[in-house]
Amino acid sequence: MTIDQVLTLLVLAAVVAALIWDKVRADVVALSGAAVLLMTGVVRPVDVQGAFASPAIIALASLFVIAYALELSGLLDRAIAMAVSMCKRMGATGMWLLLSMIGAVSCFLNSTPIVVLGAPVVRDVANALRLSPKRFLMPLSYITILTGCCTLIGTSTNLLVDDMASVAGQPRFGIFEITPVGVPMALAGGLYLFLFSKRLLGGRHEADEREGEAQPIDASHVYSAQVGDPAVFAEPRPLNPAKAAIALSVFAAAVGLAAIDVAPIAASAFAGAVLLILLRVISADEAYSGLRPQILILIAGMVVIGIAMEQSGLAADASRMLIGSVHGLSPLIALVVLYLVTMVLTELLSNATVAVLVTPVAVALADSLAVSPRPFLVAVMMSASAAFATPFGYQTNVIVYQMGGYRYMDFVRVGLPLNIITCVVAIAAISVFFPF
Repeated sequence: MTIDQVLTLLVLAAVVAALIWDKVRADVVALSGAAVLLMTGVVRPVDVQGAFASPAIIALASLFVIAYALELSGLLDRAIAMAVSMCKRMGATGMWLLLSMIGAVSCFLNSTPIVVLGAPVVRDVANALRLSPKRFLMPLSYITILTGCCTLIGTSTNLLVDDMASVAGQPRFGIFEITPVGVPMALAGGLYLFLFSKRLLGGRHEADEREGEAQPIDASHVYSAQVGDPAVFAEPRPLNPAKAAIALSVFAAAVGLAAIDVAPIAASAFAGAVLLILLRVISADEAYSGLRPQILILIAGMVVIGIAMEQSGLAADASRMLIGSVHGLSPLIALVVLYLVTMVLTELLSNATVAVLVTPVAVALADSLAVSPRPFLVAVMMSASAAFATPFGYQTNVIVYQMGGYRYMDFVRVGLPLNIITCVVAIAAISVFFPF
């Protein structure tokens, strides 16, 4: 191994160990790894600059600003008030309808602020209906993860995989290109949760239930999940119809322009965010408050590590090891192996880390089999977000884990079957809609 490869491997191992240890914020860990790689000369300053200016970062930052404009306009609060009224009329059925509505929003907005905003509402409505919040908080997290897989902008993981694939010379994904795979996954997962989550989460002692109901959001837990200050999303806002209409129109236009390939999502979302500032729907200071730099810095730091792996040849070596393990197997079997490996890694590491690690391997694996990399990249997008079996695999799981007073094994009991179901559905849908 070369010196650059040894240094990259040491930094990668240290970053992974620190993320598992979970005593230091993940964005600080990623940034520290990038700094070491820069100081040792493994990556150049221009590489770091490129990581922070990548289309994924621009798109996410711009979408965060637009989402915050929608929140400040009072539109989301009004929608939640209507949902609460509906649940009081319909009972438990209304709760599941509420979760479905929140999931639909998560197709286009990052799931983390959606859960930060929606989880206290779900908890309070469940308590008002004398239902256990445990029945609905974990499904809330899972549903937003699943619906986030339905579009390119539904989760930062999809944008990051798209970004890393572009670096490897692959064409960019359309905003709805992965929808034929994400929708069947979301429907299958949602049906499973509706039918079995109550039974799997039942049988708790009443004292445990009361303890779970009383849990508030703890800022330290939320920070460790890279979601920033929950007060940014929790403060009630009066409805401003004019600002709400403008913000919603700008959001729809940004998504629509990207969907019909008039402009990349990074460009349309950035233009939309700037337009909202110019129209005074949101001030510049408020826009900065909505950025949530923890997520952006985490992704940028992981991109730098990915660049180091690529330039040092470490990614190529890892690709050769995986390719050797599936040598002589069919592309479908190789796809299944890649999906399972990515899924297991995602339960242990952050989804951004896994996307950086596995995306170059997916492209190399497809090249070695002389097939299209497209199905392998879609598999990485889906499996890098499908973190259901632990409370720490995805940031929204951390939020509901603390609020609902769950035990670790609750996530294993409910999430492991969900992992299996979504894996089977995803592989089947990828085989149909993304042929080799």
